Parts: sequence; structure tokens; C-alpha cells
Amino acid sequence: MFTKILIVNRGEIACRIIGTCRRLGIRTVAVYSEADAQARHVRLADEAYCVGPAASRESYLRIESIIDAAKRSGAQAIHPGYGFLSENEAFAQACAEAGIVFVGPPVESIRAMGSKSAAKSLMERAKVPLVPGYHGDDQDPALLQKEADRIGYPVLIKASAGGGGKGMRVVNASADFAAALASCQREARASFGDDRVLIEKYLQQPRHIEIQVFADAQGNTISLHERDCSAQRRHQKVVEEAPAPGMSTQQREAMGRAACDAARAVGYVGAGTVEFIAEGHHDSGRSDFYFMEMNTRLQVEHPITEMITGLDLVEWQLRVAAGESLPLTQEQVPLNGHSIEVRVYAEEPEKGFLPSIGKLAYFSAPQTSAHVRLDSGVEQGDEITPHYDPMLAKLIVWDRTREAAIERMLGALAQLRVVGVGHNIAFLSKLIGHPLFREGRVDTGLIEREREALIPPPGELPAEVFEVAALAQLTFERDAASNEPPSPWTIADGWRINGAQSRRLSFASGEQNVQIDVRYAGKGYRIGSEPASVVRLSAQRLRIAIGDRRIDTDALRLGDQLHLFLREHQYVIDVLDPLMHAGESDEAQGGLTAPMPGKIIALLVEPGASIAKGDALLVMEAMKMELTVSAPSAGKLASYLCAVGEQVKEGSALVEITAE
Repeated sequence: MFTKILIVNRGEIACRIIGTCRRLGIRTVAVYSEADAQARHVRLADEAYCVGPAASRESYLRIESIIDAAKRSGAQAIHPGYGFLSENEAFAQACAEAGIVFVGPPVESIRAMGSKSAAKSLMERAKVPLVPGYHGDDQDPALLQKEADRIGYPVLIKASAGGGGKGMRVVNASADFAAALASCQREARASFGDDRVLIEKYLQQPRHIEIQVFADAQGNTISLHERDCSAQRRHQKVVEEAPAPGMSTQQREAMGRAACDAARAVGYVGAGTVEFIAEGHHDSGRSDFYFMEMNTRLQVEHPITEMITGLDLVEWQLRVAAGESLPLTQEQVPLNGHSIEVRVYAEEPEKGFLPSIGKLAYFSAPQTSAHVRLDSGVEQGDEITPHYDPMLAKLIVWDRTREAAIERMLGALAQLRVVGVGHNIAFLSKLIGHPLFREGRVDTGLIEREREALIPPPGELPAEVFEVAALAQLTFERDAASNEPPSPWTIADGWRINGAQSRRLSFASGEQNVQIDVRYAGKGYRIGSEPASVVRLSAQRLRIAIGDRRIDTDALRLGDQLHLFLREHQYVIDVLDPLMHAGESDEAQGGLTAPMPGKIIALLVEPGASIAKGDALLVMEAMKMELTVSAPSAGKLASYLCAVGEQVKEGSALVEITAE
């Protein structure tokens, strides 16, 4: 076994690999970009090396810098995690030439499966069922358009070297194909340095089922069962579970055999995942399945396989890379209970899942146990930057049945609390609790079809929320005053000359504006006719009593906002100060600003053209994704205030719009 390994990754997967290495007594070496100098994986590793600036292509993707760091540190092996260089054949070859073990499959296996087109051709020769499509080398746009027309719409354009939902577009009509192809190729070129694509028939309600395979250098190949990854948004997985709901033993064995055959066909060694797209009735226990791709690495969702098997897949990777045989045969692989994983992102679902950046002012996780696991690459106080994927953590639960696992996940999500960036926790709770998810009737289009139920428009908040906000605000004012020198002007006790001892506090949430009158009563308060009191239990925890109601809440003040965690909900309340914004103009600005930092990659409308509200005006690249920015109102596009290739800051003016 190795005594020191270097990890070519960041975030939660780097931290997760470090955890297994510590248990095995293996020293770890981290690499980091300048933007990640204070990142959690750097803090956890035994030693660390900076490999370049923030941009991935100048740091985490620089093969020569990674190999140099490995040599300087004396690492015997390199674990690539997932993403970045994990499926890069040139990197695996560079490791071999440097005499460093690559914890992954042979170069030939990566090459065979690295191109989606080549992999599908290989599977076609091996008689593995494929979705109708075009996987050829000729990338002439006219030919691609012709092939799409032949296949029949809707079609899916997919980056040949892609993954993680990037470089993928669904096209519903021939007239939309050219624009979608150009956008897909831009994103593929930026993410993978390769703009080749393949085209497939887009199945309307497919399930995404993948099989975890493992192989050793002695020729043994086994399946560690399946994972259902059908709950996706923008072709990116959001929720995964194992085993797949409704999967019969016969179907599981058939898919497992097909996956192992695919791995053997390319001489695979190590951990890999064979992904299938399946269709058919969910209650039948079987469905037709088609090979989609093979990921020649560890998957983001590998923890749910670990939960149902009791195995540590990273340990298996290290042992196989060190030349050991697989410790189990196919018949010995356990399958116990049910596990669900959700990906917690810094994003805003109500704004089209726009990534969010900022400082994690508060990050509180549920208590972990044999039933609940949190894999995270961040801690409270960390910065979420625009440079990398916005995933904060993976929350994983296990229980004896799927129904029990769903309830356990809902409870764990209610205890996961994030302040400082937008997040998808409420969205995940609604998805896990949705009747169709509970029934196991999940396909890749579920989130889009049920968007209104999963991301409902904001409604009016209960009066109790504002009462709690008022008492929390008074507590924050009192605590702030206690840290200042004694003075009648700094003590927020309601005293004023010839005035009653009461306060009127003003709050807002969306279109809702509420005033709460609080009267001081000895050491407590009165709200209306009811007595009220506040006791601070911890830095964030308040115990509030209003009449005969006792309410425990986590409360934080961030700028002009109160964040309240109350009865499994997070509320964000604006604290209004009538004097704070006096004299500010309400006049609307005739333009458009950047929703977050990013790079301008396309301008879509000619200056001087008439535009309607919602028209796409430009495309930005931010956090490894393309974001289309639309017109906030109708009018005339007077001019662009940015250029293609320009890096803009959040809030930068992008477009000037004038009235017709």
C-alpha cells in the first residue's frame, strides 16, 4: 500500500479522499489554485502545493504543474477524484512516464471510453443496445443538421468529451438546431477543450440508471449494484438513490452483466460507472435499457453505493491501484436497505438555478451517524467563488426501506442551514417530498414538468414569523448595545423623553410589508395582549415565548436582513429603517447589469434592434456554465456596454435599453 498520495482535486471529493487516507495511515498532498489557498481540502491535507491562478486551465488542469508537485512531495500515487483530470488520458500517460501510479484505469481504457462517440461505436460492435443517433467524426454543421433531421425531433446534442451536464442541449425543432449546436460547442470547448458532439434521439420520459463496476488487474470484474440518477435539472443530477425504485432482481442482474461486459471490453481496472438510459413502466420491475456512456472514474454519487454495501470505494481504488485483488466476489456483494443522496448547491432555483457566490456566514449541518452522512468541501466562513462548481455539500442518508430513507432525508434537510449564499435546500425538500418522488415515478423530466410545485412563487408569510423577527431584532440590538460603553443613547430599551416604552418595527418580505408594535414590560415584552420573552441559548439559537407558544429558532442578522430558521423553514426578512434610504430615487435604470461575475462569450442582438421583455441579449460563462441574460423590459437596444471575451464583475452594466 502507498504511504503518500497526491490528490488532484478540490472541494468535497478531495476532503472525502483525505478521510479514507487518514484511516489507512496514508499521508496526503493537496494542490490548490490561488483562489483556493484557504480552502478546506488544503487545511485538511498533510502538505499542499499551489499550482497556479484561479482559472482551472491555469491550475488544476495544468498537467506539468501537477506532476511537478507530485515529484517534489514524494507522492507515490495520484488520485484524480472526479472532474478536472480524472478522465484525461494525457494525464494518465504523464503519470506513467513519471513513474507515479495513477489511481484509475489504464490509459487505453480512458481512451476507449473518453469519447462518447468512440465508446458508442465500441458498444455497437459489442452488440450493446444503443439509442438511435449519430456518433461520427464528421462535425460539419450541415451534416449534423441533416443527421438530426433524420433521427427526428426532439434530439439531444451532447459534447463527445462532456460530463456533468455541460455541453448538452435538447432541440425540439429543426429551426432551433443551428443556434443550439453553436451554444453546445462553445460550452464544450470552454469546459473540455474539445467541441466535438454527438446527436441522439431524445427520449421523452427516460430513467437514468447507472451501474457501479469494479475491476482489478487480475481479471476480476464485478458490479456493486445500480443507482437511479433520474432526478436532474439542466441534465445535471440533483438526487440519486440506490437501489433504483421498482428494480427487479432479474433486471438488476441483466444490467450488471451488461456493465461488466462493457468494462471487460476495454480491459478496465479500478472503479467505473456504466450509465444506461432506460424506458418502460416503472411498476413492471423491468424496462428496456440503452448504453449511454462509461465514466472512467469515481462518481459524485458513490456514497449511496457505500451506504447500501458497507464498503469504502476509495479504499478499494487505492488497494486495486497498489496491485491487490478485489476483496469480494459478485455473490458476496451486500445489498442492504436504501440510500438517498442530494447535492446541495449555492444557487437560486427561483432564478433559473443561477449560481450564487458570497461568504458562508452560517453553515450548520445535521448530526452525522450511521444513518446520516455529509460530504462537504466548505465550512462556515469560507468564500464561494465564481471560479468553480457551486456544490456546497452532498447530504446522504440510509434506512431500512425507501420510505424510511425519504423521511430521514426530509428531517436531515430541515437541520441543514446555510446563510450567506443562495441555496437549493427548500427545493430539495419539496422534491424529496413530492408525491411522484415518493411513489418512485421519477424520470429525467420530472423537475421541469413539476417546476411550479417545486419552485412555487413566494406567498405571504404568517404573522408569527414577523413577531419572531421583531423579538430577534430587539435581541440583536440589545446585544450590540451591551458591547458599547454605557449610555442612554446606545441602550435599545425603548426609553424616550415623554414617550411610552414601546417600539414599532418594520419588516418586508417580497411585496409584504408588516409593522410589529412591541411594548416593554419589565424584563420582557408584550406583543398585542400577549406577554413575550426571549432567551439566548447559543450564538444563533433563541428561545422565544409569545403567550402560551414556545418557539425555538436560529436567527442571524446579515446586513439589512434577518435569517430565521423556524419550524423546518428558512425565512429571509428585510429589516426596514425609514431613515436609511431617505432621498434615494426610485427611477428605473434603462439597462441591464451582470447577475454575477463572468465572461461575456456571445452578443445575440444587433444594437438598434427592437426587443421584447425576456428576449435573450447575451451569453455569459460563469461557474463553468453558460448563462443566457435576457431583457428586463421591452424597448430598443441602444448599445452594449461590454464586449465578447470581457470579464465583468457582478453588477456591471452590460446593456443600455431605451424606450421605443
